[in-house]
Order: sequence, then structure tokens, then C-alpha cells
Amino acid sequence: MHAPPTPPTAPCTRLRTRALGFAALAVAMLMSVPTAQTAFGEEAEAVPGGGDLGPNVHVFDPSTPDIQGKVDEIFKKQESAQFGLDRHALMFKPGTYDNINAQIGFYTQIAGLGLNPNDTTFNGDVTVDAGWFDGNATQNFWRSAENLTLNPVSGTNRWAVSQAAPFRRMHVKGGLNLAPDGYGWASGGYIADSKIDGEVGPYSQQQWYTRDSSVGGWVNGVWNMTFSGVEGAPANSFPEPPYTTLDTTPISREKPFLYLDGADYKVFVPEKRENARGVSWADGTPAGESIPLDQFYVVKEGADAATINAAVEQGLHLLFTPGVYHIDETITINRADTVALGLGLATIIPDNGVTAIKVGDVDGVKLAGLLVDAGPVNSETLIEVGPENASADHSANPTSLQDVFVRIGGAGPGKATTSIVVNSDDTIIDHTWVWRADHGEGWGWETNRADYGVRVNGDDVLATGLFVEHFNKYDVEWYGERGRTIFFQNEKAYDAPNQEAIQNGDTKGYAAYRVDDSVDEHEGWGMGSYCYYNVDPTIIQEHGFKAPVKPGVKFHSLIVVSLGGNGQYEHVINDVGSPTSGTETVPSQVVNFP
Repeated sequence: MHAPPTPPTAPCTRLRTRALGFAALAVAMLMSVPTAQTAFGEEAEAVPGGGDLGPNVHVFDPSTPDIQGKVDEIFKKQESAQFGLDRHALMFKPGTYDNINAQIGFYTQIAGLGLNPNDTTFNGDVTVDAGWFDGNATQNFWRSAENLTLNPVSGTNRWAVSQAAPFRRMHVKGGLNLAPDGYGWASGGYIADSKIDGEVGPYSQQQWYTRDSSVGGWVNGVWNMTFSGVEGAPANSFPEPPYTTLDTTPISREKPFLYLDGADYKVFVPEKRENARGVSWADGTPAGESIPLDQFYVVKEGADAATINAAVEQGLHLLFTPGVYHIDETITINRADTVALGLGLATIIPDNGVTAIKVGDVDGVKLAGLLVDAGPVNSETLIEVGPENASADHSANPTSLQDVFVRIGGAGPGKATTSIVVNSDDTIIDHTWVWRADHGEGWGWETNRADYGVRVNGDDVLATGLFVEHFNKYDVEWYGERGRTIFFQNEKAYDAPNQEAIQNGDTKGYAAYRVDDSVDEHEGWGMGSYCYYNVDPTIIQEHGFKAPVKPGVKFHSLIVVSLGGNGQYEHVINDVGSPTSGTETVPSQVVNFP
């Protein structure tokens, strides 16, 4: 079986708040009257729940004519539209679909509408390749495949992606190839709650994280292949081969999803699992709660944050249809168990420097399937989970962020001081790509200035699949106790003009992942940081990771890589680990720390 040599990487590249009286709130939540009462006794029209899914949700059933033609038409528009404005969700009702090859481009979600992936079967493929980019898959971002069963025509389905391209709740009755045709560069990726009957071949994939799944085998690894709760995963063997394997995932809750119950749309919210292993749907009907669509405000393009906030206060959940949403005040979610689910990479842009989303210190909020795109006026933060000094115990019902992505620049000028701040205890961060752009429009060392990627202040926060890249200072800072990260992927900012620009006091550069000296307990598995200082290749990065040396602070399978010799690391973590050197892309590894 062809296994290419280790490749170098390429540049990856807002009605005001209403106080409802108790009776009015209860009635509004039951959706039986069209008005809601304000604090001044005034009546305002209630936000309706339910309704159609809008023009960018394309629903198919097996009798729909020319399914392939419609799918091809959308792909033609989206194949290379990396920073375009169109958003699409391709939704397939339960049934069997023959002779389908659904090629998936940018800002396109494909998903089955069954309660179980096996309810919707393709005798065919769901394909991502990299022909638009000369066989290089390192910019195949912002797309997803969910809740389908595939019988691949050739026996193997191709899903050649990089960051922000989840493969969730899928059943592949065959193999899965994660590399582009020709085995060009690739820099993904993420699989969760999926069953691949055959082998998974990452080939040229530099790193990958697979969670709570089942695989028939795993072919190879380049730098960092991490597994938690995966039946059939290779044994832990980092650094050679570079497999980091945990038997179970300590805490997980699968992403909410839209499905059909007969003729009625509902959103299924899976239950939290502890020490999970294998898929959540193996026994048929998964454990969780179904919420009818009429309990959701179906958000469509043109909606403002005032209406969105009124809907939440009224007791509705949020279903963002595919589109781009400009807001001039913060979307605020202070009600426990609120679901905010985006379809088709629904994108929120704060236009005037506000924070895009704030979640209260409440139980069980689910943010999922959303892209937050920084606006041209600097936002101090883009997403906040819990207020400063949040202290409530959410261990029984944590808030979760799943497939929640952040972008600063690339689609145009954008700025944010800190992208995501997590203050609430017990939060689950399950697959996020937080990206300061290194290509596209509106990027440059000061043009899309963004000092910090993710800052965690809450205790007992778990990150599974943490991708954070290119920030001017620290990519991740962790202040909470008992934090855990399973898989971390990072590249330092390519565009630093010189050593002085990244100097951190007496330290050469800012660590990609820093645990504060005050922290007594922290643990991480399968974590990598890469540098590609192509503006000034002489830049020295003192280390990729920084952490206090304490018995409760532990790291497993750490790696740093100098890509083509463009900049170098002196150490892996603190002053531990050998330096990178020269122009060869050879990783420096620390299996355990301390």
C-alpha cells in the first residue's frame, strides 16, 4: 500500500432585553398566544417557533428527481468558494439512495434525517478531494458530513479534509481514505461517533483525532494520530508509530442534530456519556431528548440579534439556517438547556466590536455548528461561556461547544483580542478550529491582529479536538484547575516579521499552549505545535508548550515541528525536549512530561 513520505505543510490556512412576567413567560413557552409582556406591561409580538427551513436547506427523498444534478450544481458553486457568502445544507430523508456521489465543497453540510445513521443509506459516496487546489487538501475547511450510511462504490470513501470539517455519526460500510487523490498534503481532521467497517487510511494526513467510534483498522500515521474511546484503534505507541490511544473518553456528549419523526422535524439532543467507547447509536435508538421544531426560532438571513435574544427569553431554542448573520448586539443565552444549532456552517459576524455570543453560568447550553467571523472593529472577545468569576457546578449537565469555529481575517479584515473565553466550570469543548487567517483577504501581522485564541478560566473543562492557530501571542492559555485536553493541533503565526515581534519578555516567543503557574492539576494527550516562520526563517521559538512543574500537571505525547526549517524550536515544553534544527521537517518529541 502506497504510503508517501512525510510532507511539509502549506499555509492552512444582534427587540432589546425583555423581562417577562411569570405567567406571560409560561404562556409564551407553550406557544399558545402571539404576544409577550414586557416589564412595563406593554405587549409585543411573540417570536414564532417552527416554520420552514428556508431556501438554503435542500431536502431530498429517494423519489426526488435528479438528485445528482442538484448536488453537482451546489458543488460547482462551492468547490473553491473558500471565502464566499453562500451556505448550504443537503438533507436526505430516511431511505435508500442509489448511484450518488455527493462531492462536498465549502460551507456545505450533508446529513441524513433519520434518528440513526442506518436510516439513510447511500449506495454511493460522500466525497471531498482537492482538485480545485492542485491536489493539496490543506485548505479543505468548513464542511461536514453527518448521520449517513455509505456503501462506497469502490469500497472506500474519500474524505480528504483539513480543519473544521467534521465527519460525525457516519457509518461507512467499507474503508475511508483521508488523503487527496495523488496523496498530496493534508492537515486534518476529526471523526466522532462513527463506524468505519474497513480500514481508515490517513496516508499524508499530518495529524488526526478520532473519538468514540469504531474502525476496522488504521493504516499509518505521520506526526500525531490520537484516539479516545475508539474500538479497533491501534495500540498506544507514540512516538513510533505516532499513535496516542485512550481506551475511553472521560466525558462526551454528541452534537445535537435535526431529524424527521414521521413528517415532523425535531432536534435530537444526545445524553452525556461518561467513559464512552464506541458509537452512541450501536443499539439503535440513542439515549437523549427530542425537541419539536415549534420549540425553535428558525433563524433566517436578515434576522437580527434583538429578535434572536427575544426568542431565547421567550423560551425558544435557536436553529440557524444556512446563511451569514450580521449582528450589532450580543446574542445572549442565559436559559439552561438552550440549544443553538447551526446548519450549513451558519456564520455570525459582529459588526461593531461586540461579543458575538455570551452564555450565562447555567446548565446544559449546547452551541453547535456555528462559525463566528470577526468583524473589522476589534471585539474584546467573540464567544464567552459564563461570566467572569463563574462558579456554579455543571458537572451533571455541562455546557458544550461542538463544531463551533472562529475565524479572524481571511474573508476580509477582522480583529479580536481573545476569541473564546471559557469561565464556566465543566464545559466541554468538542471540536473547534480557532483560526487567525494566514491567507485570503484582510490578513497581516497587524491587519487581523488577534493576540489570544482560547482562554480557559473554568475548572474541570475538557477539550476534545482543540485546533487553535496563528495567534499573535498565546494560542491557548489555561487558568482553571483539572483541565484536560485530548488532541491539540497548532501552528504558530507564520507572518511574524521578526524575532522582536514575538519576544515575550525574556522568553523567545509565546507558547502555543500555556498552563498558568497557579494551576496544580492539568493533563493533556496527543498535542502538537508547528512553526513556519516564512517571513523571517531565523526566528527562534523557545518552546511549544509551557506548564508548571508539579505532580498534578501531566502531558503525554508532545511534539513540535519546524516546517521546512522556517524558524526553529529550542525545546518542546519548558526547557525539556531536544531542539528542531536545519531545513528537514523532522519532529522533536516528548512522550511524557514530566
